[in-house]
Amino acid sequence: MSTNLILYAVAYLLGAIPFGLILARVFAKVDIKNSGSKSIGATNVLRVVKQENPRLAKILSVMTVVLDALKGVAPILVARYMGFDDSVQWAMAVLAVLGHCYSPYLGFEGGKGIATGAGVLACFLPLCVGIALIAWFLVGRLLKVSSLASLTALTTLLVSSFLLNPSLSGLNTQAPVLIIAFLVVYKHIPNIKRLFCGEEKAVI
Repeated sequence: MSTNLILYAVAYLLGAIPFGLILARVFAKVDIKNSGSKSIGATNVLRVVKQENPRLAKILSVMTVVLDALKGVAPILVARYMGFDDSVQWAMAVLAVLGHCYSPYLGFEGGKGIATGAGVLACFLPLCVGIALIAWFLVGRLLKVSSLASLTALTTLLVSSFLLNPSLSGLNTQAPVLIIAFLVVYKHIPNIKRLFCGEEKAVI
């Protein structure tokens, strides 16, 4: 049990690292917590940094996505290599997303969980995440609205997960996927309100 708790703590604390904030401060000398949407995710990195350096903004936003995904993936793969069962790995996945959304390093504020959520879910549901990424790409390219693309991808993932994996391996429940989806939707409530009011800005 003590080893499980250590793995849970590592997953949460790694998930909580605000890579977007760090990269923007180090390489662009800006604080994205005080600019744009004030989110720590890749979209706000792109939005804020591109005002001064569009090329750097693209590089940093891609780096943010990759690192936000990897910080959720890495501890799960370590736990899998150590032989821990699916229930432990799924708990770590949820905690990684929770850490990103409510980071203790930022006073329990944080990002919206898309990249970290996609990363951890890809460890268990690679086909569903692949389908969701296609939906994200198509909506993003057509409508240029990051939040709408992300929410569409999340909906696609949920539908495909229930259709292709009605009972998650080792769990017989979709609870971890639903918890991650709830966190992502909850963090997107301001964006959802702006979408309904026609005020959400195109940024991708």
